[in-house]
Amino acid sequence: MKLKQKVQEYENQYQDGLITQGEKYNKVVDAWSECTNKVADKMLDVISNPSDDQPINSVYMMAHSGARGSAAQLKQLSGMRGLMAKPSGEIIENPIKSNFKEGLSVLEYFTSTHGARKGLADTALKTASSGYLTRRLVDVAQDAVIREEDCNTKNGVIVEEIVESGNITSPLTERILGRTPVEDIIDENNNIIVNAGEIISEKHLDPISKLGIRSLKIRSVLTCETEDGICSKCYGRDLARGTPVNIGEAVGIIAAQSIGEPGTQLTMRTFHIGGAASSSVEQSNATSPISGKIKLENIKIIEDKFKNKIVLSRNGKIKIIDENDEKYSSNIPFGSKLLVNDGDKVENNQLLAEWDPYTLPIIAEKNGFVKYIDLKQGISFRESIDDTTGISSKIVIDWSQNQKSKNFKPAINIADKLSDLKDEDKIFQIILCQLIQY
Repeated sequence: MKLKQKVQEYENQYQDGLITQGEKYNKVVDAWSECTNKVADKMLDVISNPSDDQPINSVYMMAHSGARGSAAQLKQLSGMRGLMAKPSGEIIENPIKSNFKEGLSVLEYFTSTHGARKGLADTALKTASSGYLTRRLVDVAQDAVIREEDCNTKNGVIVEEIVESGNITSPLTERILGRTPVEDIIDENNNIIVNAGEIISEKHLDPISKLGIRSLKIRSVLTCETEDGICSKCYGRDLARGTPVNIGEAVGIIAAQSIGEPGTQLTMRTFHIGGAASSSVEQSNATSPISGKIKLENIKIIEDKFKNKIVLSRNGKIKIIDENDEKYSSNIPFGSKLLVNDGDKVENNQLLAEWDPYTLPIIAEKNGFVKYIDLKQGISFRESIDDTTGISSKIVIDWSQNQKSKNFKPAINIADKLSDLKDEDKIFQIILCQLIQY
């Protein structure tokens, strides 16, 4: 019910002219995608943890074992079918709230046919181009063969853990497993954990993670100095056998087929999930993954007329510190609404900041009156009236092509006194000064 109110609110904002058609579309699609994912997670949680007197769900066993089906299909069977994609790739705003077990209404069935057609069309069209990609990749990479044991290079690449929105998605230990370090890896007592030129195996990962290092220089195919090929040390472990790669292995063709094969699978996937739109939800807030103390870094704040704290920095960060140790760090976009202060104590899963991922606001840092510079109607901007809402908006157009205006430099200035404005500017000031009470 909450979600319906949220979607209705977006519709009202659009009708009032506060957001554009595109913004409304993005917000609605995001809200329904998030809802579908939550329903799917809850459903999987219930069927994967049966009570003592119940047997394990057979459909779950089938998908979980990898025999047939996937979570995307389980979601449609007993969660909610969700948003559907048209053959053009556009997502239909109204989702299918039923699942296949409950059965679809007439309108939902009609919406489903869009997705089913997209699945068939994609499978027919994309399989050929996906196969052609594999063929071209093999053509390029077929000369990459293991030629010798060691090229003795001292070059390498530095790898780091991958952090997305403050969460570590790929730890360093995962990225260096099966690779060769350029220099010895030494612990705090000067004992060697891994020698330079030795392949990092599972037994080394625990001591390396205890060192707390964030990056490591490892040998790579990109920096290998073997002529007409690659050496075994720079390539690392043969992923098929778990041993160092053998001389003569055609690693280029293996790499080309490894990239090309998922492409073929992805075209088939659209067919298997029946055209259900699988859109990732854009992140619109930052929440604390742990409890601790807030530290704001490079963040400049102003208050708007509703007393909200608005971030004016473009590279500001929120950090959470626990016992003087940094535990979490997240970039906060320009124009975010900040919900915590420097030095505040926060709990796990507390909301820290929120923002609109689809708009880049231009914020007035001072109160005042708006003054248009080189903004002339019909020359550097035009009035556009929305057919649905009837609300007009001003859209800046390309002024450089017009002989009269090629030297224009359109801008908005904020004057502190009404007397600083020319007569024609005062007309705009009356309309706009209400919007700019930051």
